[in-house]
Amino acid sequence: MNSNNSTDRKINASGLDFFYGDKQALFAIDLQIPDRRVTALMGPSGCGKSTFLRCLNRMNDTIVGARVKGTVTIDGRDIYASGADVIALRRKVGMVFQKSNPFPKSIYENVAYGLRINRMTKSKADLDMRVESAIRNAALWEEVKDRLHSSALGLSGGQQQRLCIARALAINPEVVLMDEPASALDPLATRRIEDLVLELRDRYTIVIVTHNMQQAARVSDYSAFFLLGQLVEFNDTKSIFSTPKDDRTRDFIMGRFG
Repeated sequence: MNSNNSTDRKINASGLDFFYGDKQALFAIDLQIPDRRVTALMGPSGCGKSTFLRCLNRMNDTIVGARVKGTVTIDGRDIYASGADVIALRRKVGMVFQKSNPFPKSIYENVAYGLRINRMTKSKADLDMRVESAIRNAALWEEVKDRLHSSALGLSGGQQQRLCIARALAINPEVVLMDEPASALDPLATRRIEDLVLELRDRYTIVIVTHNMQQAARVSDYSAFFLLGQLVEFNDTKSIFSTPKDDRTRDFIMGRFG
């Protein structure tokens, strides 16, 4: 396994094991994720990449019987330490799911929701400004600015997914996790999401799960290949695709399995 030697590591997983009850899903994962870059997690279905992603903001805590061993630090702080503030963690580490999940509210209220519950604005004008900024950052503003108070459920699938990204960005996270954000979208909508990831890469640490190798090659700076709950290889994306060190990585990239 390769690891980048950069000093600007945002996230560090060390000896990470994860269990669903008696079933072990991750085995001794050591992975350093650099700050303000896009890191792609790739591998066949069931290899542990989404489980690992959800470990980074403790989304797995809601699963009965889930257990974690090892450490995950963000900016040097162990997110699984006793007394760690999970609410603060999830403000810092936003999440975009595979299937867009807008609330049955207006476009505006979808984005304002996190700002309201976290009491992050001081006035209606401040709230309006933050909502607009988040929607602009998600490359959606020009399409929805005249119907902000219409139901979000009236948007297309691709627009709904960008709205969910706007909702995640509104509370000013430092890390954005994306679990196959374009897998349910048509090619045009997929391209919009990929373009958006490229636009956001200098401002956020982005970790994206994808089973689409071409997508990983297009949008990521670094790539990690998972197989059977293990991290097989990690390197800059160009090296992973041009000169993989492990035969299993090479076989996956060549389409021999997965």
